[in-house]
Amino acid sequence: MLAPETLHALRNLPLAAKQAAEGFLAGQHRSRRRGTGLEFSQYRPYQPGDDLRRLDWRLAARSDRYYIRESEVETSLLVHLLLDASASMNHRDDNGLTKLDYARLVLASMAYLATNQGDAVALSILRPEGVQHLPPRAESRQLPRLYNLLEKTEAGGLFPTSAILAPLTARRQRALTVFVSDLYEEEAEMERLLTRLQAVAGEVLVLHLVAQNEVTFSYRGSITFEDLETGQILQLDADQQRAAYQQNHQEWLRATAQSARRHGFDYHQLSTADPLDQALREFLRRRETQL
Repeated sequence: MLAPETLHALRNLPLAAKQAAEGFLAGQHRSRRRGTGLEFSQYRPYQPGDDLRRLDWRLAARSDRYYIRESEVETSLLVHLLLDASASMNHRDDNGLTKLDYARLVLASMAYLATNQGDAVALSILRPEGVQHLPPRAESRQLPRLYNLLEKTEAGGLFPTSAILAPLTARRQRALTVFVSDLYEEEAEMERLLTRLQAVAGEVLVLHLVAQNEVTFSYRGSITFEDLETGQILQLDADQQRAAYQQNHQEWLRATAQSARRHGFDYHQLSTADPLDQALREFLRRRETQL
């Protein structure tokens, strides 16, 4: 897998998504069921009530026996991709990528995979002023629309309120929901949204983005931090605070993972310094269980 900064350097989201996903496409195992699709599978004896349009008349003329042509069709599902576009997603890692940059690559690659497997893909961008929603479509033309929306997305403000997010949970429709976020929230607003989506749509896959410099606290000396969402300023000596920060951060990560799993979400932590293979593997694994 190419490094995420290499994919980002292409400055071409469709090409980056294809590069990241193609290795998975080669080995994917498509789930199939018998139906009336276009790919022929086998014959079976005619039974009263069968659709006569599927009867093989040529074989009947040669053998004086009546057989129905069965075919295989690929199973598919609705994949709903959700992107947290609050201001904290502008945090930049040491490799030059912001969390938003990494999230774009992940979601674009998943959309490429899902579309190539015949899934209907929807995308919702969650911003404080409202939700930008691309309705689900199971067609190749959906990808350019989705790429365009991701490329135009900018992060800003706080995570949207429950009132703004209400349309996302208004309709009951089975789907695999994929939520990509750094999970910074004020009062469990993300947890409430995902719990409601789980109730109306089913499985929720949570991909928790963590920048490598957040984990290692790679800063040195006296430094000024600004909260990207509240604007609060904090000055400290990074070397003196590193050990305490790392302990607190690890405790927060553990508590966040435990809370997500306790609510029944499929939770996975991703580093913005890592290739996309873990994210795509978890997506395909979860997709397989939905079919």
